[in-house]
Amino acid sequence: MRGASRRQVLKGGVMAAAGAALTGTPALVLGRRAFAAEPAKPAEIIVRAWGGVWVEALDKGVSQSFTEATGIRVRHDLTEDNEIQPKIWAAVAQKRVPPIHVNWDTSTNATKSALRGVTEDLSDLSNLSQLLPVAKPIGLEGWPIVNTYSYVYVLAYRTEAFPDGAPKSWKVMLDPKFKGRVALYNDGIGFHPSAQVAGGGKVSDIPANMEPAWEFIRKLKAQQPLLGEDPDFTNWFQQGEIDIACTIISNAREAKQNGIKVDWTVPEEGAKVDTDALWVPKGLPESELYWAKQYVNHALSKGAQQAWTEKLGLPGVQPGLTPPADLAGDPAYPTTPEDFARLISVPTPVLVEHEREWFQTFKEIMQG
Repeated sequence: MRGASRRQVLKGGVMAAAGAALTGTPALVLGRRAFAAEPAKPAEIIVRAWGGVWVEALDKGVSQSFTEATGIRVRHDLTEDNEIQPKIWAAVAQKRVPPIHVNWDTSTNATKSALRGVTEDLSDLSNLSQLLPVAKPIGLEGWPIVNTYSYVYVLAYRTEAFPDGAPKSWKVMLDPKFKGRVALYNDGIGFHPSAQVAGGGKVSDIPANMEPAWEFIRKLKAQQPLLGEDPDFTNWFQQGEIDIACTIISNAREAKQNGIKVDWTVPEEGAKVDTDALWVPKGLPESELYWAKQYVNHALSKGAQQAWTEKLGLPGVQPGLTPPADLAGDPAYPTTPEDFARLISVPTPVLVEHEREWFQTFKEIMQG
C-alpha cells in the first residue's frame, strides 16, 4: 500500500483546507502555494507508538485529525521503541525503505538515532517557531528530532493501601507488607535516579557513582517486584495486583479514570522528569517523506497538542495549553521552572551514553 496515491485528484479547495489545518495558516493565504508544492499522497503512513492509553491518545489527538485534513490513513505500529530502533538503523544502512514513516520515541533513543545520522532534518516545519524551549533537542544541532511533551515517573499507589495519605518516600517500596505488590519497568527506566537518592546517593554523582542506586535496587529485588511496560501498570492497578509502582503518570491516571482508587505523588527524594520525541527516518520515497513530516508538524500544532497531551495528562510543548482540570497545580504536571526544579532531570547526553548499561545492570540484579 505504501507509495500508492488514492487521493491525487483532490480539488484545490480541499487541498487548501488540509494545508491550513496542518500549518495553522489561513487557507486563503497558504492554499494555492501548498497545492503547487505538495507531492502525491500515500494511501497511508505508519507511525510507531506505545500501546494502551498512549496509542489511544495519539489516535484521537493527532492521527484522526491528520487523516481528516489530508485523507491519508494512519496506521499505528506498536513495536517497542527498543525493538524498532535496530530495524530502522539496518534499513538506512542498507539503503532500504524503513519500516515506519514516523517514530514516536523516547528523547534518549531519538537522540541516539540522530547521532547515528538516520533522522531527517525537521527544521523547515512551520510549527517549530511557536514551541517552548523544552521542544528543542539537547546536544544536537538543528532539529533532527523534536520533543513533544514532558512526563514524570511518579510514585503511583493504590489509595486503600495508604489510608494515612500519600507515601513520603520511595523507601516505602521496601516495606515487607508490599512484597509481591510493587511494580517497575522491566529495564528500570525512570527509576534509576530516584533509587540513587533513595539509596543515600546524590544526583550530582550520576553517572560516576551509581552504587547507591544499585544497592537500593538489590534490596528491592527481595520484594519480588512485577516488571512490565506501560499498559501493564494500568492493568495491574485495575486487576488489584499491585499497591505501588514507579510509572509514568499517564498509566496511573488511566486506571483512576476507569474508576480504580489510584493516586500518585512526587516523593521527597524527587522523581525523574523526561521527554518523548517524534522523528522521521531517512530512506523514505520523497512524497512519503513530505507527508511524514507534515504529520509531525500537525502533532506540534496547538489543537493537536491540546487533544493529545490532555488525554495523556502531560504538559505539551505549545505555549498556552489548558492543563486538564484534575492535574492543574499537580507537581507531577510541571509547567514552570520552579516545578521542574523539584524534579530530577538527567541530561540527555548522559542518558545516551549510560542508559543502556543501566538497563543491563538493573536486569542483572533482577535476574540474579
